[in-house]
Amino acid sequence: MEIAFTAPDKWTISQSFELLQDKICSGLERADGKSVFHEDKWERDGGGGGRTRVIADGNVFEKGGVNVSTVFGKIPEFLQGQTKNNAKEFFATGLSIVIHPSSPLVPIIHMNVRYFETDGGDKWFGGGIDLTPIYVDLEDVQFFHRTLKNTCDQFDPAYYPLHKQQANDYFFIKHRNETRGIGGIFFDHMRPQNQEHLAQLFDYTVQVGETFLPAYLPLVEKSKGLSFSPKQKQWQLLRRGRYVEFNLVYDKGTRFGLETNGRTESILMSLPKEANWLYNFEVDPNSPEEFTLNYLRKGIEFIPSPSIQPQA
Repeated sequence: MEIAFTAPDKWTISQSFELLQDKICSGLERADGKSVFHEDKWERDGGGGGRTRVIADGNVFEKGGVNVSTVFGKIPEFLQGQTKNNAKEFFATGLSIVIHPSSPLVPIIHMNVRYFETDGGDKWFGGGIDLTPIYVDLEDVQFFHRTLKNTCDQFDPAYYPLHKQQANDYFFIKHRNETRGIGGIFFDHMRPQNQEHLAQLFDYTVQVGETFLPAYLPLVEKSKGLSFSPKQKQWQLLRRGRYVEFNLVYDKGTRFGLETNGRTESILMSLPKEANWLYNFEVDPNSPEEFTLNYLRKGIEFIPSPSIQPQA
């Protein structure tokens, strides 16, 4: 007797993101040791809502959010023409994370996993994880990329190089000619060819979410107790300014949330508590700040050699 194959439906996918939210919040609270996440449930006019969870003023994390949203209804005007079969209705669910540590020696991290479908039969997954160190530590960067590669390789050895390149292309601040950080992986519009493929893409997306804690917490533990100088703090605030520039000018998730009448406070939780912009700021030659800038470029391979140098 042949057993029927069952792929996850949209509500199963949404629930899996909520379970990831619970797990990741617990892990981050343990790492902080002081502050806890506060939950704010919200509803969207037109259909759906979400669970916004924010942590602030902790031992480690100055500001961070771990948010789940599940929204549906009429396709917004800016997406009309981009979907199949003249679709009229959409369903979108996702988990989005941004963490801004207090210390400039602990990197900023972002993760997003998401699923989108329409009544016209269009379905796709997207997501990724990327790291934004204030000061590049090559050992940390290599650990981060190896952890992501290990997850990708469980599904397809082509995923890591492809999705790493897509992260470099996406997390790029064009007007600064800089990458936002040292990248990671990014994928979008991964459309299933059949029900079995849908289940495989779902598994991959969830495993990317499961990679968040093992990829990030060792970096937090390594550096959270280290002292830092006022100069390092100033550099952190300037780099946060670059983070703000990317999120407000280029980030598609920010635009999607605002264009679909999402909750503004939840959408803009990705912004840091404090950031600076200094006119025509230049780093000192041969400084740690210059070293970091040299790695905020496309095309750098952090695996496998620790001695690899950024391309000229």
